[in-house]
Amino acid sequence: MQSSSFLPEEHLQLPDHPGVYKYFNEADELIYVGKAKSLKKRVSSYFNKNTGENLKTRRMVKEIRRIEITLVDSELDALLLENNLIKKIQPRYNILLRDDKTYPYLLITKEHFPRIFQTRKHIPKRGTYFGPFASVKAMNNVLDLIRDLFTIRTCKLDLSPYKIDEGKYKVCLEFHIGNCQGPCVGLQKETQYLKDLEQAKHILKGNLGVPKAYFRQEMQSLAENLEFEKAQKMKNKLDLLEKYQSKSLITSPSIQNLDVCTLVSDEKYAYVNYMRVINGAMITSKNVELKKKLDESSEELLITALVRLQDQFQSDAEEILVNIEPENPIEGLNLTVPKIGDKRKLIELSLKNALFYKKEKALLQGLNQDKKDRVIRQLQQDLSLPDIPDHIECFDNSNIQGTNPVASMVCFLGGKPAVKEYRHYHIKTVDGPNDFASMKEIVGRRYKRLIEEGKPLPKLIVIDGGKGQLSSAVEALQELGIYGKMPIIGIAKRLEEIYFPGDSYPIHIEKKSESLKLLQRIRDEAHRFAITFHRNVRSKNAFNTQLTEIPGIGENTVDKLLKHFKSVKNIKSATEAELTELVGKSRTNSLLDWIEKNKGA
Repeated sequence: MQSSSFLPEEHLQLPDHPGVYKYFNEADELIYVGKAKSLKKRVSSYFNKNTGENLKTRRMVKEIRRIEITLVDSELDALLLENNLIKKIQPRYNILLRDDKTYPYLLITKEHFPRIFQTRKHIPKRGTYFGPFASVKAMNNVLDLIRDLFTIRTCKLDLSPYKIDEGKYKVCLEFHIGNCQGPCVGLQKETQYLKDLEQAKHILKGNLGVPKAYFRQEMQSLAENLEFEKAQKMKNKLDLLEKYQSKSLITSPSIQNLDVCTLVSDEKYAYVNYMRVINGAMITSKNVELKKKLDESSEELLITALVRLQDQFQSDAEEILVNIEPENPIEGLNLTVPKIGDKRKLIELSLKNALFYKKEKALLQGLNQDKKDRVIRQLQQDLSLPDIPDHIECFDNSNIQGTNPVASMVCFLGGKPAVKEYRHYHIKTVDGPNDFASMKEIVGRRYKRLIEEGKPLPKLIVIDGGKGQLSSAVEALQELGIYGKMPIIGIAKRLEEIYFPGDSYPIHIEKKSESLKLLQRIRDEAHRFAITFHRNVRSKNAFNTQLTEIPGIGENTVDKLLKHFKSVKNIKSATEAELTELVGKSRTNSLLDWIEKNKGA
């Protein structure tokens, strides 16, 4: 692969070759990654006056300050590279799969007499992973099947040969009930254990034909040797495997190894169902939602989702059934739109799943929106507000024994946290622990800035505290000349009393009211945000003071360490190589000496 960098106006100099292009903005942030059969034609299309009529596309093109390209051998290679970059960096204008679940895997460990167990952490050096499984129930069914068919150990003992030879272990209950053959005391050879494990791997891959042939061969061999009791056990295992396969069969077993991917969409979102089918059995089914970013075509959305899902589920299928005929086929990606037969039935089944997922999402979104609207309308009624409080900002101070005073502001839009609008504040004009003066400072700073930037003011301001903090916030608004333009209240923690400016008596909202719960959630979020910031500042200041006393370690080095490792704990647990790469050998030696002396501190 070969990479080069260009300015936007140099797009006509790009080669007529397959590859990946990356757009960077003025801050040199990657904002979009795309693939192309011809880089020159594709990139030039963004800057052609006759194209790019989509508003979002025009907005993106205005941001482009630099173009970087990577040449590859084929359009399929470009598609795979594009997928890897998007998955790793997640640029702002690229399609993202909306999926907040952490799916489980089955892990075969890398050790003597390997174990099989479920995990949600993917650490490649631990062993071989199978999955992820979209359904925990399906994963447990496979694991139960393997444990019924083979005696795979479940203990965590180190079964290195010398440990077994030393006679350190005794057999446990699993041995006595027949679930283990006692490798810990040398009753099972590792070669036979690995032979069984190899068959288990085939089951995990969905290839049931190999273990079926294995059990059938073993059964016949034992019967020929007149070991009928053992042969019957093999027959029972073969029957168990046949029963499992018949339950998961959804089409003809002659359909060997293929993927099914279908898409339905509306104006803003696309909904995709993806299925893996091996020997007629569905081993994976997954639904995902994609948010449209640049008015992408259905074909583009489908291929984007397909490549990422194949990567996630480690698919090696050569044939992929889809419901959208590709206008621009990608060489190496075998997409088929079946019209009749078993394959068409698979498309119809997948489409049924995608449509149900779309309907489910729409229903859930409607319910959530109804609830949010209901809660903020109830809050408007409970507080007698002139407007619906769909934009609420809440302030809180944090200082412990007067040290490192800080404050926070959290923002809720439509009853939901708008995390990008959250703000931290260092108290600048107040000496010592003075919550009232600190509150006046941060409220004044916040709304002075909004006025200067011409941004909208909130529909409700919430102050975490009683009458004193509320009065200080009101003073700040009065000095800015905006008091009375938006409601402001204080909420006291002890009895959840709501105070209005100039009113000596608080009001109480029904304890079980959804509107009070919303106010409590906003208040608690502001408190959490302030406390977290205060803890980080206090930790950083204490750590800075300690570190800057070490010879050769200055403030710049400390800032570099914290920026890279994010926390003091990570710095202390970093390896010597990691520290050396960041701050050099000499500073690393000084730092390691200090860490060693302060262990447990």
